[in-house]
Amino acid sequence: MVSSVEAQSGEFEAPSILVVEDDPTLLSTLIYNFRREGYRVLRASDGETALSIARQERDRLDLILLDVMLPGMNGFQVLRHVRAESDIPVLMLSARGEEQDKIDGLELGADDYVVKPFALRELLARVRAAVRRRSIPAMRPPSILYRGIIEIEPERRIARAGDRELQLRPKEFGLLVTLAMEPGKVFSRQELLDRIWGEEIVVDERTVDVHVSWLRGKLIDAGADNEIIRTVYGAGYRFALQSETAITAGRTLG
Repeated sequence: MVSSVEAQSGEFEAPSILVVEDDPTLLSTLIYNFRREGYRVLRASDGETALSIARQERDRLDLILLDVMLPGMNGFQVLRHVRAESDIPVLMLSARGEEQDKIDGLELGADDYVVKPFALRELLARVRAAVRRRSIPAMRPPSILYRGIIEIEPERRIARAGDRELQLRPKEFGLLVTLAMEPGKVFSRQELLDRIWGEEIVVDERTVDVHVSWLRGKLIDAGADNEIIRTVYGAGYRFALQSETAITAGRTLG
């Protein structure tokens, strides 16, 4: 049940990392090395404390380094709460290297996944990359994006079809915003992986197909056109132009 800010005076403008690890030796090692790299470091040794700190520091945190196996609330449960409340990058640490664990973490919204034991230099490089992406201002989307019956509020992470709010996973929402921002543009699976999962993440391209299928199904169930997200065989996916969905609707009604 440990939580504290490991920072020297004058470091408040430094990137901030929350390290969540119940192994005291590893925790101390990580804190020491992150401080040497110039980070402001907060720490927690259990899930409940980690979640409390994440909520208190949500506007200042640049990254959460989150162990999966924690006493009480495990890392996946912490991640689920964090993702429901913020978009702070989360890098998972786990001694379990099973593929399903990685898939579960990534689908819950983790930005990266590192298996123990790991090389410290590699971990530091992944942390630097995640913090750097966080600091680069992204192209600011409109406050509300209208695409036919679909209404998207990117900053609030809300999407509606008609009067119905869609219940989307983080990656599904990312796909929807990316595709809807540039209707008609064909995005390759690798491009979608790089934009939404991150360039440093190694994920099978089939993961994109699965998430697009889930997203498409939810949109259709809410009343959107069957062709709202089109598969371009051999190339990827694109969001249909409004004129295309109108033509499709006309054929259906006619």
